[in-house]
Amino acid sequence: MATIPDQQSSHGSYHEKEQVTVTLDERRRAALEVIDNAPFSWFHVKVCLVASVGFFTDAYDIFAINIAATMLGYVYGHTSNQLNTNQSLGIKVATPVGNLVGQLLFGWLADVVGRKRMYGVELMIMIVATFAQALAGQAPAVSVIGVIVVWRFVMGVGVGGDYPLSAIISSEFAATRSRGRLMTAVFSAQGWGQFACAIIGIIVVQAYKDETLNSPFPCVVPVDHMWRLVIGLGCVPGVFALYFRLTIPETPRFTMDIERNVAQATADITDVMNPKHHSTDEDVAVQHVTAPKATRADFAAYFSQWKNLKVLIGTSYSWFALDIAYYGLGLNSSIILTAINFGSPTGDKTSPLYVYQNLYNTCVGNLILSVAGLIPGYYASFFLIDSWGRKPIQLMGFSVLTVLFIIMGFAYDKLDASPSSKNAFVFLYCVTNFFQNFGPNTTTFVIPGEAFPTRYRSTAFGISAATGKLGAIISQVGFAQLINIGGTNAFVQHIMEILALFMLTGVFSTLLIPETKQRTLEDISNEEQEGYITEAPRAARS
Repeated sequence: MATIPDQQSSHGSYHEKEQVTVTLDERRRAALEVIDNAPFSWFHVKVCLVASVGFFTDAYDIFAINIAATMLGYVYGHTSNQLNTNQSLGIKVATPVGNLVGQLLFGWLADVVGRKRMYGVELMIMIVATFAQALAGQAPAVSVIGVIVVWRFVMGVGVGGDYPLSAIISSEFAATRSRGRLMTAVFSAQGWGQFACAIIGIIVVQAYKDETLNSPFPCVVPVDHMWRLVIGLGCVPGVFALYFRLTIPETPRFTMDIERNVAQATADITDVMNPKHHSTDEDVAVQHVTAPKATRADFAAYFSQWKNLKVLIGTSYSWFALDIAYYGLGLNSSIILTAINFGSPTGDKTSPLYVYQNLYNTCVGNLILSVAGLIPGYYASFFLIDSWGRKPIQLMGFSVLTVLFIIMGFAYDKLDASPSSKNAFVFLYCVTNFFQNFGPNTTTFVIPGEAFPTRYRSTAFGISAATGKLGAIISQVGFAQLINIGGTNAFVQHIMEILALFMLTGVFSTLLIPETKQRTLEDISNEEQEGYITEAPRAARS
């Protein structure tokens, strides 16, 4: 690829200077075209795997508490061998609160200091906080539940940071024709993380079966070992992925449009797309240009235009509505299954056998939900997202979810009436999980990673994702306060009806979002690309 010397004669004619400007601008567009039209390569596989391990770890760490909460109840619950409402709420809501902080913070930092510089930092936070949870202990001045809540918040900050970083890196390196599939493949690791969590739970419960059965009720010692293993093992995948995250290259779009160094960006593209012809040169000429710069005034000017603001509103509210249901169900699936007595053990509730069966059935129930709904939904999206499109999938998903929650809510009494009808409820629950992932759970992740200009892409993604986590927080607090109105778990049917309303509102917010399939990131950004950059004033060069 031809290079342009940084130094030009100060006596060059106006025509020569104009020619340089045109060449730089065209060179940027040509470099972006190389990325957009690149054939699928090993580098794309590497990006997908490195980002996927993070989301695998995210999902494991977030949803492990669904299993661990039951275990913690036997060890530290002082009422009926279960955590009280505030304890359960604390350990479940701490992570979404941390997510919200991490998504806003890391989303902004990735646009300011770079994707590469921040990638791996969030994973280190997750690893340390996850390991620390497993070592949490009780003391006269502090409750072990309080310690877990604090570390789950810290872990949530790391998990939240992973969202914008992995999404934007995947998006900016992907070819236009396969960008949706690459991002969906990264996000689908969430389903496998939830699956692995259930599998590990089953293995751990089985490993301590004999010790549990031979311990006096409530089997505090073996169950204390169990929850620490289930939680602590969540840091293992992150340890393996850390090196690769720290060595991922900076995205050429950031180098070009934010660092405004066209020469370095084009050299990076050559290295990434042709690894056999590695050409990194530390002394490559620094070729800065003038380009739109992220400032408060520019941010306000960009998003004050309705065509841009409506996209941010659409991506943010759609994620908010989705997470009301996704986390309302996902972090409370054990409670919902217990409410209809699906898979609940029978016999003496104060026997070691009951403890074992209850923990085992909790893990199996989560495994069924993962295999029957969550994982298939991701791959349905994977196969159709670049052909059918993001917007149709999201509209379809919200519409179907509205109908499903209406059925599960208004027909709850009939669905809870007999063993066969309870099986029908669980089937509908699995179908709901399927259409969350073959629907808005996938598309609310993909679209914000595409729909904004490079200088605000990560920040806007962080805003959208954080708004979603606000929905998750509201969902958890609301679930905890409402679930026992009228009796233990008596309000489940009305919660389903409330979720139906939020799914309906998601249909309307989706109408604000553009279709992004088979369009370049620059085209989607709503900014004119011809003349996007100009030659930097000589005094500003380095």
